[in-house]
Amino acid sequence: MTSPFRLDSRLEADTIPVGDLSLCSILLLNDARFPWFLLVPRAGGLSELTDLSDEQAVQMMREIRTAAGVMMDLAKPDKVNVGALGNMVPQLHVHVIGRFRSDPAWPGPAWGHGTKAPYPDHAASALIERAATLFAAA
Repeated sequence: MTSPFRLDSRLEADTIPVGDLSLCSILLLNDARFPWFLLVPRAGGLSELTDLSDEQAVQMMREIRTAAGVMMDLAKPDKVNVGALGNMVPQLHVHVIGRFRSDPAWPGPAWGHGTKAPYPDHAASALIERAATLFAAA
């Protein structure tokens, strides 16, 4: 029996909701230095990609590809990084990060680099509205 879905409190504290796809909630990491989505499957008790059913795994890959495409349209990055780490937050979540040769962490990892710079409210609202529109059209 699977446990009910509840977003990890650390993810909730560090992100802004963008919307939902079939399987995953889409969150925006509240750090203006990097355009950064997190995809979190809305199913309880998941910590590894291998915890997904075959059908969920296929859907997860579709949604990762959708998020990567939205990131390309939204931010026009030089590279899109995708990863599922889970060392700090065990709840299964996948990072989709737009990276630029000019970003403060390039070419190293963005995870844990420097100090977060939260989005100003107006910038977050505009970015989320644009992202939600792109996800709806994908």
